[in-house]
Amino acid sequence: MLKKIVLVILALIAIVLIYAATRPDTFRVERTARIPAPAEKIFPLIDDFHRWGAWSPYEKLDPDMKRTFGGTPAGKGATYAWEGNSKAGAGHMEITESTPSSRIAIKLDFIKPFEGHNVAEFTLQPQGDATQVTWAMSDPSPYVAKVMGIFCNLDQMIGKDFDAGLANLKTATEK
Repeated sequence: MLKKIVLVILALIAIVLIYAATRPDTFRVERTARIPAPAEKIFPLIDDFHRWGAWSPYEKLDPDMKRTFGGTPAGKGATYAWEGNSKAGAGHMEITESTPSSRIAIKLDFIKPFEGHNVAEFTLQPQGDATQVTWAMSDPSPYVAKVMGIFCNLDQMIGKDFDAGLANLKTATEK
């Protein structure tokens, strides 16, 4: 009987591992919001890490978070490092592309609580008297991330933060 239980457990583990191998080699989380403001008003809130406190949901994870700004004041070359509690973790961001009022790309490196290297992108598309803002994050998915992805849905976990951030961005542009 014990032998059958062990064989069933091993078979289940094998199925999970095989299924993980078939998952995509990259992941992408993306959320979009329509903000009733011109792109020229929204863009500076994203392009300047000093202004993220007004809208980023991650800024509120640790009120005592240590922040370090470097590089250029805003735009391409601007850097931002953070170190906080277990919720905020630690990491580093750098704006690698900044096209005024239309696109910002950010190299995003997580150090704690887990290591990860992602690309975050913000695109702004004017739509009449409003702007469609898309916040996306993508990265290659190593095998371990594929296995973890079976048990936790990154799109839902990160997506809810992106939805909150875009709502905060809308509020910040209305001030």
